[in-house]
Amino acid sequence: MAKNEAVFGGSFRPKQVYEQVAERIRGNIRNGQFNADERLPSERELASRFRVGRPAVREAIGALQNQGLVVTHRDAGTYVSGDALQLLSLAATIGDIEADPDFSPGSTLDLRLILEPAIARRAAQRAKPDALAEHYLARMESIDDIADLEQCALWNDSDRMFHRQLAVMTGDPLLVKIADVVAKTMDQPLWKRLKDEGIYEAKRVRLYVSEHRLIYEAIVCGDPDAAAMYVEQHIKRVGRDVVPR
Repeated sequence: MAKNEAVFGGSFRPKQVYEQVAERIRGNIRNGQFNADERLPSERELASRFRVGRPAVREAIGALQNQGLVVTHRDAGTYVSGDALQLLSLAATIGDIEADPDFSPGSTLDLRLILEPAIARRAAQRAKPDALAEHYLARMESIDDIADLEQCALWNDSDRMFHRQLAVMTGDPLLVKIADVVAKTMDQPLWKRLKDEGIYEAKRVRLYVSEHRLIYEAIVCGDPDAAAMYVEQHIKRVGRDVVPR
């Protein structure tokens, strides 16, 4: 069973907005509106053309990048890959290119904004240190070159597992189970693609590490209001970096 079938029920499921946008762009590549090596319109232009928000366009472009259909150059725009038509032809031959799509990072962030402040509050009520959370913090604090692929992978893994560990700190197994689902979405290629593109500077990583440290210390000190506030501020910052409005 595909990973999203259990959520959506069987093989039929509604398409996420970013999937619909990605399909429109693929259609434009097939019919020659967007040619090989040609620069795509800006995210703002595409959002206006398709009558969707910019986050959906950002997610669609990230999905197309992961499929090898477009290439984005920082400060230079997004271009159709030279072999995009061949890739689309191959996908049509071997099956649906979107048979098992990732969840929308924007939707994941919306869920986290509801869930994680409540988790932080619950954890702060227990006010207990956690060795594994401290381990993930130490790993994040050790990052000094986010452009290094190995360090970037360590950063991504430590970040998502730190947030999952906050649920463990509540002592509630149901919250942990829900946090496991969220952590899995943060390990999907689309999430990692957009996060790596949005958080690519060392100073940005240091800011994120400081925010994680504030969250943890507020929990350990038994301050539910501060813990919830720091988590909310952090997730909103992630949203601005990863899927800006």
